[in-house]
Amino acid sequence: MTSRINTSFTLIPNQKCRRSNRQSSHFSNTLGSDSQPLSTLGSFKALPLEIFQIILRYLSVKDISMLSMVSKTVSQQIINYISTSSGSKRLLLQDFHNLELPGRRQDSAILEYYKSLGLLFKRCTLLLPTKERLKYIHKILTEVSCFKFNGCAAPLQCLGLACYGMFLQTLTAGWDELECHRVFSFLCELTNLTRKMETVVCSKPGSARKLELRIRLFCRSVLLDHWTHQSDSAFWLTRLLRPWPIVNQARLLYIIFGPISPQDGQVVWQKMVEGPTEESSLKGLADAIKLLYDTGTKEWTADDVISLVDELSVVPHEWLLENNARLLILSGNNICFTFMASKAVNGRAVELARLIVFLALVCEKELYCMNWAVKMMQKVCNVFSTPLEKLNFLQSVANAFACVIMETMQSIMSGDHDEDDRSFLNLFHLVRAQANFHKEVLYLTTNILST
Repeated sequence: MTSRINTSFTLIPNQKCRRSNRQSSHFSNTLGSDSQPLSTLGSFKALPLEIFQIILRYLSVKDISMLSMVSKTVSQQIINYISTSSGSKRLLLQDFHNLELPGRRQDSAILEYYKSLGLLFKRCTLLLPTKERLKYIHKILTEVSCFKFNGCAAPLQCLGLACYGMFLQTLTAGWDELECHRVFSFLCELTNLTRKMETVVCSKPGSARKLELRIRLFCRSVLLDHWTHQSDSAFWLTRLLRPWPIVNQARLLYIIFGPISPQDGQVVWQKMVEGPTEESSLKGLADAIKLLYDTGTKEWTADDVISLVDELSVVPHEWLLENNARLLILSGNNICFTFMASKAVNGRAVELARLIVFLALVCEKELYCMNWAVKMMQKVCNVFSTPLEKLNFLQSVANAFACVIMETMQSIMSGDHDEDDRSFLNLFHLVRAQANFHKEVLYLTTNILST
């Protein structure tokens, strides 16, 4: 009896199990052909494409960007949405000129938006080859006229190129050098940038002012200004400069980073030639030189950078030595010393002595520590190999102070001075620079003798 009861209890579960197996087998067969779309789209599979795109309209760019990482299929659906006229119109904000908020708040808001949009495109096109990614992105962005080289009629009041640069920086962040080379080549081909740069570096400075301005804005806003790591900025600056001979490199560097007019933003070519200039006019050039020197890239040796600085000091004509000295001070101790040591090695002691005078003059005018100028002279003096060469150099420095002061006095006495008495003020600073320079020399000598 017990055995019959046990048998009956064992038969019932077996029958249910077989029935369950048949049902599960039927269910799996039903999903066999559509299992891949269901696993990637999930619950979205039940939605028509139109409804899915309507949902995307209610999501922010950051939310769509996160959604694109769900699966390849979802990412493709988002790409399809971006490719529609309504999708691209909604995502590609073009408020580049409506800057009504106070300060820089709206500037930063739209730049941050395009940074998020760049991340969205980066994720959506992740599986595409670099060439195909660039073609697709260009196809979408070509609708924005302010992203084009000559697309905006008021480029100085437009954030279009800056947003384009932020977008590209986010898109290409983390790419290897080979891919970034392809991006640069793609941009040059797209904008005909190489031909445009050839026009401005090979023609008379200032003869194509509007083109110079366009090149400056494109290079700064799109390629150089948005990087957080110096090595990235150095890479893109190298791409711009390296194809050209040293003379044209200096010209191009001045166009991109040199002083500009506050009225129309155009490059002021005579700024370094006509008179002493302020620190702000040289800071961009100094930062670019430091970038090439300090990042340690294999494509730039110390000699390359020093040669570039030397060539820059005659663009478009020979600079005033005071401006040259100010550039060296802003460029940092290493570049300043290397530049001066190069002159010492090449036997240009008299020229070097006059440069020392103007280093002291800039220190006096800007209230920098005069002890720095003296120690720089001492360090350069040690570059000379014999005691006689050192003595002659120090004598040249003393003579240079006297000559420069006399030249300034003769200029004033001949009536060749401006109405606001800047020449008198310059003479005053020169005399004080000489006094303070020699005072620091005496302090240094006293300390050496006492030790």
